[in-house]
Amino acid sequence: MEVLETYHEGIIALSACLAGEVPRYLARGLYEEAKKAAVKYRDIFGENNYFLELQDHGIPAQRTVNQGLVRMSQELNIPLVATNDSHYTFKEDAVPHDLLLCIQTGKKVTDENRMRYEGGQYYLKSEEEMAAVFPYAREALENTHRIAERCNVEIEFGVTKLPKYDVPEGYDAWSYLNKLCEDGFAERYPEDDGSLRERLHYELDVIHSMGYVDYFLIVWDFIHFAKSHGIMVGPGRGSAAGSIVAYCLAITDIDPVKYQLIFERFLNPERVSMPDIDVDFCFERRQEVIDYVVEKYGKDRVVQIVTFGTLAAKGVVRDVGRVLDLPYAKCDAIAKMIPGDLGMTLEKALKASPDLRNAYNEDEEVKYLIDMSMRLEGLPRHSSMHAAGVVISRESVDEYVPLSKAADGTITTQFTMTTLEELGLLKMDFLGLRTLTVIQNAVDQVKKNRGVAIDLKAIDYNDKAVLESIGTGKNDGVFQLESGGMKSFMKELKPENLEDIIAGISLYRPGPMDFIPKYLKGKNDKSSITYDCPQLEAILKPTYGCIVYQEQVMQIVRDLAGYTWGRSDLVRRACPRKRERSWSGSGRTSSTETRRRA
Repeated sequence: MEVLETYHEGIIALSACLAGEVPRYLARGLYEEAKKAAVKYRDIFGENNYFLELQDHGIPAQRTVNQGLVRMSQELNIPLVATNDSHYTFKEDAVPHDLLLCIQTGKKVTDENRMRYEGGQYYLKSEEEMAAVFPYAREALENTHRIAERCNVEIEFGVTKLPKYDVPEGYDAWSYLNKLCEDGFAERYPEDDGSLRERLHYELDVIHSMGYVDYFLIVWDFIHFAKSHGIMVGPGRGSAAGSIVAYCLAITDIDPVKYQLIFERFLNPERVSMPDIDVDFCFERRQEVIDYVVEKYGKDRVVQIVTFGTLAAKGVVRDVGRVLDLPYAKCDAIAKMIPGDLGMTLEKALKASPDLRNAYNEDEEVKYLIDMSMRLEGLPRHSSMHAAGVVISRESVDEYVPLSKAADGTITTQFTMTTLEELGLLKMDFLGLRTLTVIQNAVDQVKKNRGVAIDLKAIDYNDKAVLESIGTGKNDGVFQLESGGMKSFMKELKPENLEDIIAGISLYRPGPMDFIPKYLKGKNDKSSITYDCPQLEAILKPTYGCIVYQEQVMQIVRDLAGYTWGRSDLVRRACPRKRERSWSGSGRTSSTETRRRA
């Protein structure tokens, strides 16, 4: 009650369902106690901010309670409001919702003592349906509309809410970012003739105009902390490697000029969207970096992000089959008929699998299982903490989004990362990569046992002996090259330089794999390479006439169609995404559809 009294302002309260304090008294015949409770709430929230709530889902106790509420409304002059518990949207959702409850609570539909919503009345009823239920309470029905009219919320999208980075005395954020970049540029490009400095200033101007100066300083700061405390940091991943600013700040260690990477692929001035820099840290020490960020910006401003596991095709069939108490062997057999392709749905599976289609058409039990599973497919099954995602907020995070507390005390946002980005909040991925831990341990052991200090920045990435070893397929423990398929592919590819390995990793995934024979043929027989037009040769020559990378798509659109880099990035975005199994997770792409569109 003390909390309600303190924070009641701006709140409209209802007396609730049968579980509310006032209805509980009325259901037990304690009318005077119910009146005292109602007066208490009315006094807390104020006149016309507290309503007595009528509900009728066919439960006998509700009719008793409603009679008491109508009488009380007249005696205390507290307005009525008619509502309906809505646990699902449509009337026909009652059975699927019951199955979902069983999945959630670990019960079967045949269990006697389990949570259930009986009667099928817990859906979003129409105005006409509500009027039929409450013919005696027209004013209560009108009050639902009046309350809705009084409730206002503005959700602000597309406006960034970046925290401010505290810069040293004598600087503002913009001048400090420029200083850091100039210092890094002198180290990275000591022999520049002026052209690269021009690109640096262009990138800085774009970053400044889009309002992301503090963003780069925040990322630079926690990466600088990690490196200065001996925490292994990855060289960079994804589109951020296309930025000279990121390279000069040592956010990445990949030269975008050397690898012909494009800044607009990362930050497009013609499409305002939050930059996204994912950072790999030593698996064992990643938490130290997160703890540093929490300490710097405040515990209430740094929160980890929720993620939801969903009911996917195979899993939902097994879950629904279990709660329907069907034989495990039968459900397992049906689930195994569903193809294991990425993005597979039951609707697709019925078209793709003759066995599943026949079982569906010939067995009523299987048909019911699949039909109910399709109603639940894609719904959240459980929530958990995102493995890497962290929000860093300007104000306390709960000023912007709701939070959730797990049983172990862990606090997470209730919104997923895509929604958080739309709301303009800074989302960072602090990724723990075990490979970095292995590399760090190897460097430490070499120094301990051989007295040799290895500088990873200075090693030869085109060491002939290493490349020959990779070409033999002996790649156990080599990140992204140790699967059976990649070992076989490396034996065919026989990489001669790092670029061959980069291309191989980008090609070896569903979709781009179709280009592997053409790529290998071009690599081994340059005379077999052909180009649809002469302008493509300069772009596709490094990849033997195949479109392998997203940057190549952008170059083609720019050079052949005259688009700006920004507009060419919009075309790239319109091509199939990796969720459709066409894009490379390394930030590069190849697919038949991409090639056709390009």
